[in-house]
Amino acid sequence: MSSEGEAEYFCKDFEWEDLRAEVEANPSFAYHFESASSSSLQPPESDVEAWKQFHLRHASGKFFKERRYLLKEFPELLSCPPNSKLLEVGCGNGSTALPILRANKDLIVYACDCSDETLERAKEIISGASATTFRHRFSTFCCDLSTNGFPNWLACNPCRGQFLRNCLSDVREDNGLHFTNPCPSEEFDCCVGGVDFVTLIFTLSAVPLERMPKSVKECFFVLKPGGMVFFRDYGLYDMTMLRFEPDKQVGFREYMRADGTRSYFFCLDTVRNLFLGAGFTELELDYCCVKSVNRQKGKCMQRVWVHGKFQKPALSSTLKSIQEKQTGEFVT
Repeated sequence: MSSEGEAEYFCKDFEWEDLRAEVEANPSFAYHFESASSSSLQPPESDVEAWKQFHLRHASGKFFKERRYLLKEFPELLSCPPNSKLLEVGCGNGSTALPILRANKDLIVYACDCSDETLERAKEIISGASATTFRHRFSTFCCDLSTNGFPNWLACNPCRGQFLRNCLSDVREDNGLHFTNPCPSEEFDCCVGGVDFVTLIFTLSAVPLERMPKSVKECFFVLKPGGMVFFRDYGLYDMTMLRFEPDKQVGFREYMRADGTRSYFFCLDTVRNLFLGAGFTELELDYCCVKSVNRQKGKCMQRVWVHGKFQKPALSSTLKSIQEKQTGEFVT
C-alpha cells in the first residue's frame, strides 16, 4: 500500500495542455502572462538570509516529509556501482538525502545548503532517523551555488577544465567555504574527482533567473563525464503560481513571497535551454500533473512539476561541446 510520501509523481492525472487552455482563458489570471508591475516587495539584501530565516521558521518535524518517490523516478540511484557519489544541492532538512541513504547502502552523499543552521538540522534528522549510522556516507558543506559556485575539493580546476582523472595540483582553493564531517577514508589533498549524480530538487526555482545558467553550469563542471542530473521543480500553471497576487510578481513567471524567498515556475523549454546550454544531453523531460485532494476542505488541487533527467556527455563529446560554446553565450 502506498502512502502519500511514496506516491509516484511522474504521472498524468490530467493533461498539461488542458490546464494551460483553462488558465489562459480565465481573465482573472491574465496578470500572470504580463510583465511584472512595480511590486511593493523589496528584494532582501541577500537571498541566502531569506532562506535561512525560512528554514528556521520551519525547523519542526511537522514540516519534514521524506521524498521517497524520487527512488522510483530516478532508479539509477539504486542501481549505481558501489561508492558512487551523489551531490544533493539545496538539501534543506535532508528530505531528499535520507530516503536515498536508506535505500542504497553503498552510495556516498554530499549535501550542501546556503544555511549552516539548516545543515545542522539535516544532520540531526538523518542521524536520528535510524539505528544505522550514515555518518561515514553523508557529508555536508555550506555553499551558495548561484553566487560562489562549488568548492574546488569537489572537482579542482584542472579536473573541471580538462576532466583529468588524476589532478595535477595539490593546491585546494575553497573560496572561503568550509567542509563539514568529511568521509574519513578520503584525502582531500586535491579533490574527490567529481561526482556521479547531482540532484536539483525544488532548488533552482529559488535562484534568481539571471543566476540560473551559472548554477546549471556549475553542476556540469563537477559531474564526471557520463554523470547525470536529476531535476524536479515547479511547473508552469502549478496551483502555487496561480495563488500569487499581482504585487508578488517580480519577473516573468517569477514571484517573491512576503518573507523574501523566491519561486520561479518552469516551462519545458526554459529547463531544456538551461541544461542544453550548459552542455548536457536531455534524457527525460516532461510535466508531472497530479491531482491532490484535500479531504478536510473538500478541494482538489492541480499540481504541476517538471521532471527532468540530463546527462553530461562522455569525455570526447564534453570537450567538443565546451570548445563549441567558448565563443557562444547562453540566452534564457
